[in-house]
Amino acid sequence: MRWVCIALPRLALDGMLRGRGDAGQPWALVEDACGRAVLRSLNDPARRLGLAEGMDLDRARAQVPTLQWRRHVAAEEARWHALLGAWAYRFSSQVSLQHPGCVSIEVGASLRLFGPWPRLEARLREELDRLGFVHRIVAAPTAAAARALVSAHDGLAIAHAEPLRRALGQLPVEAVFDAVTCEGMRGMGLRRLRQLWALPRSALARRFPQGVLERLDVLLGNRSEPLVCYRPPDRFELRIELEQEVATSEALRFPLRRMTADLAAFLAARDGGVQRFVLRLEHADAKATEVRVGLQSPEREASLLNEVAWARLERTRVSAPVQAMGLHADELPAFVPRHQDLFRTRPQQSLDWQTLCERLRARLGRAAVQPLHWRQDHRPERIPAGEAQEGAAELPATLGPRPVWLLPAPVPLRGPAPTLLAGPERIESGWWDGGDVRRDYYVARLPTGAMAWVFRMPGDGPWLLHGWFA
Repeated sequence: MRWVCIALPRLALDGMLRGRGDAGQPWALVEDACGRAVLRSLNDPARRLGLAEGMDLDRARAQVPTLQWRRHVAAEEARWHALLGAWAYRFSSQVSLQHPGCVSIEVGASLRLFGPWPRLEARLREELDRLGFVHRIVAAPTAAAARALVSAHDGLAIAHAEPLRRALGQLPVEAVFDAVTCEGMRGMGLRRLRQLWALPRSALARRFPQGVLERLDVLLGNRSEPLVCYRPPDRFELRIELEQEVATSEALRFPLRRMTADLAAFLAARDGGVQRFVLRLEHADAKATEVRVGLQSPEREASLLNEVAWARLERTRVSAPVQAMGLHADELPAFVPRHQDLFRTRPQQSLDWQTLCERLRARLGRAAVQPLHWRQDHRPERIPAGEAQEGAAELPATLGPRPVWLLPAPVPLRGPAPTLLAGPERIESGWWDGGDVRRDYYVARLPTGAMAWVFRMPGDGPWLLHGWFA
């Protein structure tokens, strides 16, 4: 087995800053300690101004008047932790969020799919950067060893037992054991793990609790470690509070992009798609505005989800300024990738039909774009129907040639008689509903050179035009 530990030292702060446009300003998360507010987590601009974790908030604000801060909320940190668990699930079915501030992934079998470790590591880092989370990554034969090593290293990859023992031996005992146990070890002059391994096991067993030997065995893989594996939920919920109330939809574009990207990562992890979801705009003194987004088929591409959601949001009239924004998706059906040709037959910048249809519906409204459906009726003007149904039936193969443009009703054909190229096709139907017709249809060329679909009643009646061929 091969485990990867992704340490997230600024998980709560990074999660909070993802939905804000002022992330480049000095920011801090604050917690209460001994009755006073202290800095818990800082972004890079705050560190460059001389601030550090554990500093009193009043002192920090006196030193950096532009410091922005928020109180740390454990529930929000757990929500971001779960989001990254869903993201990691796409790389392996064995993902653990058991330890706070890190994600453990078993990637031994995944390397056959994603390529050698350097390639997979680069992909993990690229996607984490895109998601907006600061991270450190270490790979090791055991999950416990990867968690211990990631506290002191970034980018370290160990595949065998002997290098693992040497790397672990250099760690301080504080990287593995609790404060009480470490205090006893320091009293004996034990500072590094290698000093513990140099002692007889019997001596360690007499001087320390049994858990110390068990922990050392777990690090080297001599004892299995029980881990609770993560399973993605059956629904997606995300909420972002805005830094200030906004009255225009344009200010919602950035948080919407973040939310749809998170939704796409969640869907990719559970190998699913989404066909309907709801954007919820929260107001201070008014009922929340719900924007319902529907797709023709299950999708999970971030750019398409964002484009369709933005088009819906842009056309929505908001009754009051927005102070928070949420995305909720209950229906997550299975995702079936569209058929792809082995050789690309379309120009690179052209769109497939499904994507084009979704974009048109998003901009023009769902009722403005409807697929054609065919009724079981031989009368041409009664065959196509524009009801909102999923999927379109194929035109029956027994019919003769049909024009691309069918007129709503036949019109008299003016001018000289057309040149007949194909036909006649006799259509005689409708006696049961009062719409009885008897027509002989022809494919004809008009004197102007246009190809038309014309008919006349049996005999020598006038010619009538019913459609145009391309």
